Amino acid sequence: MRIFLTGGSGVIGWLLVPALVAAGHEVTAISRRQDAADGLAAQGAQPVIGDVLDVDRLTDLVVAARPDAVIQHLTSLPQDLNPRDTKAAFARNDRIRSHGAGNLLAAAKAAGARRYLAQNVCFLYAAAGPSVVGEDAPLATDMPEPYGPSIRAHAAMEQRIIDSAELEGLVLRFGFWYGPGTTFAAGGYTARQVRRRRYPVIGDGAGVFSFVHVHDVVGATIAALAQGAPGVYNVCDDDPAPAREWIPAYARAIGAPAPRHVPVWLARLLAGPYVVTQATQMRGASNHKAKEQLGWTPKYASWRQGFVEALG
Repeated sequence: MRIFLTGGSGVIGWLLVPALVAAGHEVTAISRRQDAADGLAAQGAQPVIGDVLDVDRLTDLVVAARPDAVIQHLTSLPQDLNPRDTKAAFARNDRIRSHGAGNLLAAAKAAGARRYLAQNVCFLYAAAGPSVVGEDAPLATDMPEPYGPSIRAHAAMEQRIIDSAELEGLVLRFGFWYGPGTTFAAGGYTARQVRRRRYPVIGDGAGVFSFVHVHDVVGATIAALAQGAPGVYNVCDDDPAPAREWIPAYARAIGAPAPRHVPVWLARLLAGPYVVTQATQMRGASNHKAKEQLGWTPKYASWRQGFVEALG
């Protein structure tokens, strides 16, 4: 299969490109930088230089690649995102996810691509209903700035993709990535904060988190190239867990001190309302649909196993 990939030099891309090549696919991968393009070439991809915000250049590149499928692994959030810096970071990411993704979708249609896979996240569900929800649950689009506008931009991106009559559009809503190169890696931002006891359990710690190892992200992406009807799929492990369980376990896995416990009022003052909502009310995601319709099963069925193996 001929594939056009964005995000080939990112956290997932550097694992995804060689896996696609090993599976026999022909991969054209776009990058804005020559050094990243050289790295993609070394992994077996055909690199091209361009920017998803440059619609004319992007369209020319995608059409020239004649892809059967386009994979959108677009993101622009830094690994060390501080809650106090979210407004500017979200604005950049939203531009990529709205304008950039829109340009890429239009280019895929112009190129006659049959299938379109897009990355999103499965931790934007509204704090309502059961603690673990499926893809039909409402998203938290009514959150205050900058979170609400960002979630609405993500929702609009998804709708454009799955409503496209010209191609088969699938959105993979991933859980929190962990493993090499992620913020949860042993040397990542989250690990550093946990070691400094700056990643506390907030309030009752009832917010439910869904995780997925980066190798399972790759596996689900490759599976979705061939299987699954258009629509959205939660891609995470089998074990959504509350913050009060996974934060202490993560600390133990990296040899860090036990986390502090802080009251909601203090966390809201220091980190803002969205962090508090995540920590105390966030809904986990069910991966049943992805397992049933994509023919995918996570290698790491639980973060409890994954943290130990990935971080030990």
